[in-house]
Amino acid sequence: MLDLDLLPAEYAVCRLPAGSSLPAEFLAGPTAGVVSVTWTEDEVSVICRTDRVPPGAKVETPWRCLRVVGPLDLALTGVLASLAGPLAEARVNIVAFSTFDTDYLLVPTVRLSEALATLTGSGHRVAGAAVP
Repeated sequence: MLDLDLLPAEYAVCRLPAGSSLPAEFLAGPTAGVVSVTWTEDEVSVICRTDRVPPGAKVETPWRCLRVVGPLDLALTGVLASLAGPLAEARVNIVAFSTFDTDYLLVPTVRLSEALATLTGSGHRVAGAAVP
């Protein structure tokens, strides 16, 4: 069983062309919320709040973000699988990413109620789970 926090904002999954840079103000300040940036030779992927989407990005919105309460030991196994498995069985699509301390899971806003019911039905606890 995992404890999860449902973050209050809606999130976007964004794609920028390879080699793109992000404006300095994009990452500045404690009010930025959760931001994940991944650079590859093919693209720059950004996960951020919908009000912080970088200019010129291809955007998929809206998503809600669940954070596994951490910090988690990096030696733990099966954390994401315990979330992704039940959601896959319920046919709820996800985007997952990890940091040093924990894991995050995005679910489409339109599937949030179903995702929360699936996760709690699988034994996980979700704080902040009042559906907007």
